[in-house]
Amino acid sequence: MANGGSEIEQLIQLLARLPGLGPRSARRAVLQLIKKKEQLMIPLSAALDRAVVAVRSCEVCGNVDTISPCMICSDPRRGESGMLLVVEDVADLWALERAGVGAVRYHVLGGVLSPLDGVGPDDITINELIVRATEFSEIVLAVNATVEGQTTAHYITDRLSSTDIKVTRLAHGVPVGGELDYLDEGTLSQALKARTLI
Repeated sequence: MANGGSEIEQLIQLLARLPGLGPRSARRAVLQLIKKKEQLMIPLSAALDRAVVAVRSCEVCGNVDTISPCMICSDPRRGESGMLLVVEDVADLWALERAGVGAVRYHVLGGVLSPLDGVGPDDITINELIVRATEFSEIVLAVNATVEGQTTAHYITDRLSSTDIKVTRLAHGVPVGGELDYLDEGTLSQALKARTLI
């Protein structure tokens, strides 16, 4: 392959490791970076250098920020709702923030229980969640509707069953703008079970 020196190949291989980028996309990205070295590559390199030093995990919730506790945990208005949203990953936290769910606090589990993959309760932040839960009136389990996500939700619910804390989960069912004909049977079944009054 005539794509240049080892530095270029190394850059392609590193970019190809990112989610959503395969070898072809990584090659195109590297070529774009090289073509626009002054506008893209140099500022990107500087930003990555700064991020390596500045970005850290929040000691309270697990979010990533340049301070710890993070901006969300540092905001005194966030605790007024009494609600703690439990998410699998930081990307889920960011998605909920983009959706404007309100002045809530979060807890990032850092994964889900998966016995087949050797992931148990001590491998994610469930114990930290149980300790934090006593500060809130409601725990919302905002985990994915996968087998592992539901297993994790059941485990957390069992761990909190001896408390007076209300434990809820996100509704599952018909998406906004979705057409029934295009939905799978599991989604339709769950939507019927989670029906609400109008």
